[in-house]
Amino acid sequence: MHRFSSLILLPALLLAGCSSASPAPITDSVELTVAAAADLQFAFTEIGELYEQETGNKIIFSFGSTGQLAQQIENGAPFDLFAAANISFVDDLAKKDLVLPDTIALYARGRIVLAVNRDSGMNAVTLENLISDGITHIAIANPEHAPYGVAAKEALISAGVWDKIEDKIVYGENVRQTLQFIQTGDAQVGIVALSVASVPEITWTLINDSLHNPLDQALAVVASSTHQEETKEFAAFINGEKGRPIMQKYGFVLPGESIPTP
Repeated sequence: MHRFSSLILLPALLLAGCSSASPAPITDSVELTVAAAADLQFAFTEIGELYEQETGNKIIFSFGSTGQLAQQIENGAPFDLFAAANISFVDDLAKKDLVLPDTIALYARGRIVLAVNRDSGMNAVTLENLISDGITHIAIANPEHAPYGVAAKEALISAGVWDKIEDKIVYGENVRQTLQFIQTGDAQVGIVALSVASVPEITWTLINDSLHNPLDQALAVVASSTHQEETKEFAAFINGEKGRPIMQKYGFVLPGESIPTP
């Protein structure tokens, strides 16, 4: 229903998304610290390894809920790049002069799935199935600070089941902890990011994106970074010909693409 093609990359990184140039290896390597939303753990780890191989620079990731990472940046945490699960957090930091406005760029739109522990004996393929008395624990990321938790709650409300299952909800600090609850069986089912859902312990069903607001994910260089040029290069790598296929591999919808209609 939503069209990602209507979203516009800001000029500073517009060309990065289609550039065919690879970063040139450098003699003096630097270490970049990246604050990244938890849904990016698998994709960004792979992108970071490839970038390190090509440039010699070192990427240190700090994965967590977008809201908590944004708070850390406000409190002076020494990050170079912020990759959020919702652009609103980046925009808020820009208003406080904590990220460089001309480096803000969309890099993906996320999707959510209904995940079920394989050994739970539950057969939940729709949100309506969560009303079942057999399901006692449903994990979602905390919507107070996690965009994927917000999307999960919105979808449950849209499906008309939130009020019926609210007392079953178990909150993870971020979407990766939420996934762990389901993997271990602490929660029989839950709602997590598609990008982290392909693990052996669970089965999953894609949730229709019309049930929640878009998870438009954006990044920006942190204003206090002491390696701004190298950070801009890594941001361009994520949005370039090497990074985009990896993002797509993990289920992200890329800037300029539309979400297929089920």
